[in-house]
Amino acid sequence: MRHWLAVLLVICTAPAWASKDNPTPQEIEEIIRKFSAKETEFARARENYTYRQSYRIEELDRNGRPIGKMEMVADIIFTEGGKRSERVVHAPLNTLRGLIMTPEDEQDVRNVQPFVLTAEEVQNYHVRYLGKETLDEIPCYAFAVKPKNMVEGKRYFAGIVWVDDESLQIVKSYGRGVGVGKRVASQRFPKFETYREQIDGVYWFPTYTVANDTLPFESGPLPIKMVITYKDYKQFKAESVITFGDEVKDEGAPKPAPPKPAPPR
Repeated sequence: MRHWLAVLLVICTAPAWASKDNPTPQEIEEIIRKFSAKETEFARARENYTYRQSYRIEELDRNGRPIGKMEMVADIIFTEGGKRSERVVHAPLNTLRGLIMTPEDEQDVRNVQPFVLTAEEVQNYHVRYLGKETLDEIPCYAFAVKPKNMVEGKRYFAGIVWVDDESLQIVKSYGRGVGVGKRVASQRFPKFETYREQIDGVYWFPTYTVANDTLPFESGPLPIKMVITYKDYKQFKAESVITFGDEVKDEGAPKPAPPKPAPPR
């Protein structure tokens, strides 16, 4: 009897393991629904955080040496009235020669490079399952993401996102900003990678974006390097309590943070 019971347990538990590594189309749809819901929770939580964003873009010569750069350091803060605001704390002279920061570039820095695929936004994208991958010991679901239709004036993400198979949150994204319009036609946008790190033991926040690309302008190819860092995340309202999922835990207890994907060297 014990022998048959052991065999029955193996048979019953095997599909759960197989399902996680080889999800069915129905399970993939459920994973997308759940991780976009978690992204919605994260987007709301991030609105209650202050942080410092540092941006640097460099034009490079053929040997990879900087020949011009633009830098800016800004604090994302709240005013005394509780309104979210951006305060520039460092902005040295812009020495870029061939690049001009356009409104589309600024939209990408603010919204596309720290890409968040909420339940509302996922309706605007084709999301295709690519398979399972491991990023620095983090098992992930990989998805190709591209916009279904593009509205002029709005920027979109096109690329790949990696979703932690436990927390069902994006831990890395790779792609570029895309859009439509006459002004966009002559512009070029770099491919980038954005890495996230778990903050406060709950949500994965963007902490590092890097782009090493050559932009094919009509005047000739232009190598560039861009680095954006997001750090010093702090909750604005001390009385706010973030809950995640159905389980409520002691927020005062220390929580080990899973390893984050290592930035490229």
